[in-house]
Amino acid sequence: MPYDPNSLSNLDEVKTNHIHLDLVVDFTAKTLTGSAELTIEAISKVATKVILDTSFIDIHSVSLAGKSLKYTLAERHEKFGSALTIELEQALNQGEVINIVVGYATTQQCTACQWLAPSQTVGKKHPYLFTQCQAIHARSLVPCQDSPSIKLTYSANINAPLRAVMSAVPAGEEKQTNGTVTYKFHQKTRMPSYLIALAVGNLEGREIGPRSTVWTEPEVIESAAWEFVDTENFISTGEKLLTPYDWGRYDLLVLPASFPYGGMENPCLTFVTPSLLAGDRSLVDVVAHEIAHSWMGNLVTTENWEHFWLNEGFTVFVERKILGRMQGKEHSEFSAIIGHKALVESVELYGPNHPFTALCPRLQEQDPDDAFSSVPYEKGFNLLYFLEKLLGGDEIFEPYIRAHVREFAGRSINTNDWKDFLYSFMAKNFGVEKGQELVKLLDTVDWDAWLSGVGMPPVDNKFDDTLAKECNRLCKCWGNSRSESDKQKLKDTFSPKDLANFSSTQKVVFLERVSELEPLSHTHLDVMDELYDLTNVGNAEIKFRWQMVCLQANYEKIYPEVAAFASTMGRMKFCRPLLRALFHAKNGAELAKETFLQNRSFYHPIAATMIAKDLGLSH
Repeated sequence: MPYDPNSLSNLDEVKTNHIHLDLVVDFTAKTLTGSAELTIEAISKVATKVILDTSFIDIHSVSLAGKSLKYTLAERHEKFGSALTIELEQALNQGEVINIVVGYATTQQCTACQWLAPSQTVGKKHPYLFTQCQAIHARSLVPCQDSPSIKLTYSANINAPLRAVMSAVPAGEEKQTNGTVTYKFHQKTRMPSYLIALAVGNLEGREIGPRSTVWTEPEVIESAAWEFVDTENFISTGEKLLTPYDWGRYDLLVLPASFPYGGMENPCLTFVTPSLLAGDRSLVDVVAHEIAHSWMGNLVTTENWEHFWLNEGFTVFVERKILGRMQGKEHSEFSAIIGHKALVESVELYGPNHPFTALCPRLQEQDPDDAFSSVPYEKGFNLLYFLEKLLGGDEIFEPYIRAHVREFAGRSINTNDWKDFLYSFMAKNFGVEKGQELVKLLDTVDWDAWLSGVGMPPVDNKFDDTLAKECNRLCKCWGNSRSESDKQKLKDTFSPKDLANFSSTQKVVFLERVSELEPLSHTHLDVMDELYDLTNVGNAEIKFRWQMVCLQANYEKIYPEVAAFASTMGRMKFCRPLLRALFHAKNGAELAKETFLQNRSFYHPIAATMIAKDLGLSH
């Protein structure tokens, strides 16, 4: 039976096979109103009720075959919302299927939806709506069994005054007499509820490949189409590594700047941050990550959020395989070096003994958003990287990864399922003698330390540092110049040419290495900025690292720049650490709080909640 500590639904008695949404988008009221029809199947011997997850939803009616059903909406659980219990007049026997229709409306407290005023968009003329349901926010968008253990198909009719797009394939549109349009969608591949996604706005599409269109506001369409031109190469490389792409379309939606993540792997329509539009295609690795999710997470899904690493660790592993095939192995190893730094920072933030630093954390009574960090991504990647090396390299491991997808496609699994299949595959697919040897190697792994241990991984993987060597050398030169206080002598030592041959990623790693030093003097930072023009850089990854280096040194000249960047960039990877670091920097706490409070409506509700906690403003 499925186990999910973060759902209030009766997952042991019934499962949802399909949801049909019929919703009207109201930008004035900032609500979605209409109904959800859920196709429910009994999985226990007898089911007398259906319990759905909801959060900040107004329930208007519940019916079966046109006849009203009794229902109760429980008092709100602080983290998991309000259970909607629907009494069935006739008990269901195992295997029986019914269609329940729930009439409802979202409310302004809906944590999945962000409603943007025209002023918060690029074009400044039209409002905009987008949703973000991962981890447990689908329940604020639609009454459902909001657990990744439930895989379902869905369809939708969305009536809106502006173009609607969804994590599904478009199935036509109908103009209405009031000037609105009803946009129709269907998703025929089974997926978890957290992947239901909707965006409505002044959107234009541009084809960028045989199965890909990029959607964005018209003002950004040219730069977006240029930036993501390699999308088809990413998909076809993933197919060669794994299995044929299963979702039909792979479109991209470039959202306004308040989108809280780098990307969200919504099927058929990946949502991405505009911070990827660097103008040099240097940040499109995020697209490789989201495409890898088409197999890892979307097709093979974690059973619950305690096993989130099965989504993210596998996805990072496949993302780096794709990068290795397209750009060369030294690039994928360089990516792993950057990832390792992110893992170190996450472990330091929580503390090395914090339960959320375990690969499989226990999440009873915990909000999964609080456990969101680089740990499932990078610790999970490190486990798979370690196993590949241990077992003999990609000749052994890549056939296994492909088989993992074939074995578990369309299913939700936990870490025990994963490990059992790993052992089984290694025992059966390389001959008896080799199989026994591979199983013995697996038996040498300290599984408890990897899966349940806290802090950094038990094995420190070594990555090819070819592309990091120059970054490390330049950082060392700056560290060694620490005793020099004369600006001119520093300018004689360093030069703009230092970074002339660095890729954007190498500049990121150089600044990360500088951040690991004891903070440099303000004179050093003055000279570094004058020579390398870091404050004015357009690349968001470089800008973020530079500002973090400055904040560590209490370099007050940068504070206004930090406030400006953090209040116009809702991606949590950037705004959360920047506001946190500004809050702890000398004379920075008030500016950090003021910046957040003045711009709270800019941030998506998920981001606003997390930043408020970071700054001690949650109560």
